[in-house]
Amino acid sequence: MDLQIILFTSLIIMVCLLASRLSWKFGMPTLLIFMVLGMLFGVDGIFRLDFNDFDMANTVCSFALVFIMFYGGFGTNWKESRPVAVKSFVLASLGVVLTAAITALFCYFVMGFDLIMSMMLGSVVSSTDAASVFSILKQKKLDLKENTSSLLALESGSNDPASYMLTVLVLTLMSSEGGLAQLPLLIVTQLVFALLFSVLFALVTIFVLKTFRFAADGFDTIFVLVMAVAAYALPALLNGNGYLSVYIFGIILGNSNIKNKVTLVHFFDGITGLAQIVIFFLLGLLVTPSNLPSVLLPSIAIFLFMSLVSRPASVFAIMGVGKKGRRSSLRQMLVVSWAGLRGASSIVFAIMAVVGGAGQDVFDMVFCVCLMSVAIQGSLLPAVSKKLDMVNTQSRHLKTFNDYQDSAEMQLMSLHIPEGHPWVGKTVRELNILVDTLIVVIKRGEESIVPKGNTKIQAGDRVVLGGEVYNENADVELTEQEITKSHEWGNKLISEINIPQNVLIIGVRRKNGRTIIPRGNTALYVGDTVILCKKSSPTSTSTAKTAGTAKTKKRTALPPPDSHKSEAPLRFFLFCGAQKYCREKSKK
Repeated sequence: MDLQIILFTSLIIMVCLLASRLSWKFGMPTLLIFMVLGMLFGVDGIFRLDFNDFDMANTVCSFALVFIMFYGGFGTNWKESRPVAVKSFVLASLGVVLTAAITALFCYFVMGFDLIMSMMLGSVVSSTDAASVFSILKQKKLDLKENTSSLLALESGSNDPASYMLTVLVLTLMSSEGGLAQLPLLIVTQLVFALLFSVLFALVTIFVLKTFRFAADGFDTIFVLVMAVAAYALPALLNGNGYLSVYIFGIILGNSNIKNKVTLVHFFDGITGLAQIVIFFLLGLLVTPSNLPSVLLPSIAIFLFMSLVSRPASVFAIMGVGKKGRRSSLRQMLVVSWAGLRGASSIVFAIMAVVGGAGQDVFDMVFCVCLMSVAIQGSLLPAVSKKLDMVNTQSRHLKTFNDYQDSAEMQLMSLHIPEGHPWVGKTVRELNILVDTLIVVIKRGEESIVPKGNTKIQAGDRVVLGGEVYNENADVELTEQEITKSHEWGNKLISEINIPQNVLIIGVRRKNGRTIIPRGNTALYVGDTVILCKKSSPTSTSTAKTAGTAKTKKRTALPPPDSHKSEAPLRFFLFCGAQKYCREKSKK
């Protein structure tokens, strides 16, 4: 293999990873950036790479889509999705057929395309792309009301197989004289083999993971990867729907009690991210921008028609029927209609269509439709959801996805309850503690009490709190400052020092290694290490207050270094971050 190709591929992936940061800064969908980068590297771009091997692209993208489909199923929380499962699957099957049919009729009667091309375009762009929807929901941490996030996740993850089946049916009609006679058998084999092998492979995988111990750590992850590929390949080899098979395989595995699920989530999250980079970059690389003006107007017409007519018509026809209590609300149907993003699956099926003899124009139009869909619909989905009051502000996480649910890192904290503490005499349910914080256990003398809502807190109790570990983000950073003999903070109370307005002291590590939560009356001594929480974009510097204690002019006697007793859990998460920071620093 040419080493230059390997090096160049590595550089491209690194550029894509670095460029993905722009999506967070400017609010653009990450997938759009990958697509644009592909165009910059392409024949009309800066690097002018003339890549037009559709056969190779078909093989690579089809393989990449396997992991996207598997992870879409694996990351779906079936418990949360079950209430909307019927609607989701009807949208994923009948909804896809309706969207494809309405779009095909538009292309045939209005756009003037021939029947086969109209059917091909309708089939290829009929599905909501799982990669695009998952990416935007997770990137924006967009949890939608009325269980809409679950509905979109399940629908977008399960409707790609329906679009794939329609594409295969159209290709069969194109390539065989007796295509119509083969259609019933093809439909049956697509569904039967997919269901059969997905369940079979899932049961085998679960059995092996529960009963077999691999020789080395990480082999179980490799085993799951191999089984996912096999769950796609075997039914596809027998004319079954491989994508449906691997998706169902992922759902069963992701909602089963297996070992190292968090490790699997992190591994396949990375693999799926790489697959998205490959697909969208190849899409940009394959397209010839100089040829796009000839298909731009038809593409715009198809995009607008699908966004405003065919997708909403399918959604309203399915979700707007039924009894009053089961019928979806207008705002939910509008959000679901707008969230019909076209992306990775449409790209793969368009490449497949070109390989099957559909012509370059099909690919070019699908490219334009996907580009506009990701750029316009994807970028505006959070704003549209907020405008329709569909954003669930009470939830910090997307319960739809198993990776959000299972990967949280827990931190424990011990809190002493002295006489006079405001918690004394109150039940657990009466306590005003932080959201996502849990009282794990109450130590009362030698007794350990597992608390319930009616458990009363007594003076002298030691309450053990549990919560999610604080993780640094782009806006906040943790730094440390050692208090030397010459430092101006030495031998002073926190309330007596001047610190920037955008800086907060969240932890103090003594010489003996003890880390405490500071208050205004906490003294800083020579040899202490102060943990600072700092916003990356400072404003002005002024006198700051810590723990609500104002700066005083009168000096008081300093308390002993280890006399500090924290009674306020309000800094729980930041303190957890400080502890973690200190541990990491001590290891270095």
